[in-house]
Amino acid sequence: MKAIRFHEHGDVSVLNYEEVETPKIAADEVLVQVKSCALNRLDIFVRQGIPGMKIPLPHISGSDLSGIVTETGSAVKNVKVDDMVLAAPGIGCGTCKECLDGRDNSCRQYTLIGYMIDGGYAEYVKFPARNAIPIPEGMNFNEAAAVPLVFLTAWHMLNTRVKLQRNETVLVHSAGSGVGSAAIQIGKMLGARVITTAGTEEKLEKARELGADETINYVKDDFYAKVKFLTDRRGVDVVFEHVGSATFDKSILSLAINGRLVTCGATTGYKTSIDLRYIFAKQLAIFGSYMGGLGELLEVLKFFPTGQLKPVIDRQFPLKEAANAQLRMTERKQFGKIILNPE
Repeated sequence: MKAIRFHEHGDVSVLNYEEVETPKIAADEVLVQVKSCALNRLDIFVRQGIPGMKIPLPHISGSDLSGIVTETGSAVKNVKVDDMVLAAPGIGCGTCKECLDGRDNSCRQYTLIGYMIDGGYAEYVKFPARNAIPIPEGMNFNEAAAVPLVFLTAWHMLNTRVKLQRNETVLVHSAGSGVGSAAIQIGKMLGARVITTAGTEEKLEKARELGADETINYVKDDFYAKVKFLTDRRGVDVVFEHVGSATFDKSILSLAINGRLVTCGATTGYKTSIDLRYIFAKQLAIFGSYMGGLGELLEVLKFFPTGQLKPVIDRQFPLKEAANAQLRMTERKQFGKIILNPE
């Protein structure tokens, strides 16, 4: 089969379009012919190399994918050959208390397709059958690939971790990102007032089309000052944080008394400095968030056939142009998900 694989960490020049042996499946696994694979920031980090993490090399990235089941292991009962499925990106051990309770993202062995194991930048991929989910009614392969990681992450952050309430105000950073565009929609569906940021007027217009109530161009305006203005100096109840060093300190300042900040990543860097006086004096709470449980993904998928949530697709690339697709992401040109299609 053809795949995009890298043998060493580095810039996009290490991505090779090459012939790779088709995966052999175990009794509890499925082999899926990939029809669509969506990019995530994780793909960039893994390709560049993550300090302290040893990624098995050579490696195939890609956590978000959809396709057709072409082979099932002898123990597989939940799907069959020719089923159209999307992949739940998180993989736990399947036997610990956390996995059995539906909190597989708390499993000590938890990983992601395309992170510590090969992923969807390929014509075929294998993964545990329990991670194969029927594509919701009305979705095509591109739309199905655009959903799992970002909507699961945003749902876990806003619904499970900080329990965003109706009539609260949430600040969502980086509207053009996959997880940002998902969070805008989930925030509105939960009944909140959504303020969001982006670096261009075009992206802000698209954010308003998704339901954002107020938008801030962080290139032209100090988002903290604008948040204070938009909330009559009260601040927001929740900050949806995934940017990191560039925004974190002002995100804390943007919170109202008893506000909550939830973070799932740090695309601009991990280091920050926090003035603890704001934390205790304003009784603030900071929540870490990592993916979400398989049950949460099944829950959030129910809102797509009803039209309450919708995939946001930026642009499609042939698989062999994965380097150009990743450059589009690193240059922050996209709004929503970038898709790779094997030829």
